[in-house]
Amino acid sequence: MEDVRLVIREAKESDLRALIGLFAADAVGGHGDTTDASAYDDYLRAFCTIAASPEQTLYVAERDGQVVGTFQTMITTTLTGRGSSAMIIEAVQTRADMRGQGIGAVMINFCIDEAKSRGMRMIQLTSNNARKDAHRFYERLGFKPTHLGFKMLLK
Repeated sequence: MEDVRLVIREAKESDLRALIGLFAADAVGGHGDTTDASAYDDYLRAFCTIAASPEQTLYVAERDGQVVGTFQTMITTTLTGRGSSAMIIEAVQTRADMRGQGIGAVMINFCIDEAKSRGMRMIQLTSNNARKDAHRFYERLGFKPTHLGFKMLLK
C-alpha cells in the first residue's frame, strides 16, 4: 500500500547530509561511510558526478519533510538481448527507525514503474549476502535470485 505522505523525488545537494547519515548508519554494508566532516567533499564529488550523468539518478524518499530513504538507478544498454536496456538499482536504504513501514516497497515499485514506462528489458540489483531480510523483501516484490555476483575491491 502506497503511503500518500511519502514523496519520491530526485535528490538535491541539500539532501546530502541526510543521505550520508543513512549510509554511515548502515553497519552491514561495510562501505566505510562516515559523517566525519573531512569526508564531505568526497560525497559532494560523487553527488555531482551522479547528477551530471544522463544515465544515473539518485532519489530520496521523503516523509513530512525528512529524508527517510534513498536509492539510485542506472540505465545500461548492452548488445545482449538485441541491444536492450536494463535498469540497475543500487544503494537502497531506509532509515533504521522507519523500516517495516512500506517505504522500501514504495521505492522499489517506483523503480519498477519507471523501468516499465521507459521500455526496459529488466531490472537488476545486488544485495549483500548478509541481508537475508532484504532478500526475502526483494523476492516478495517479484525479483528472482538468478545470478551470482562477484566484486573486486580496489581501494
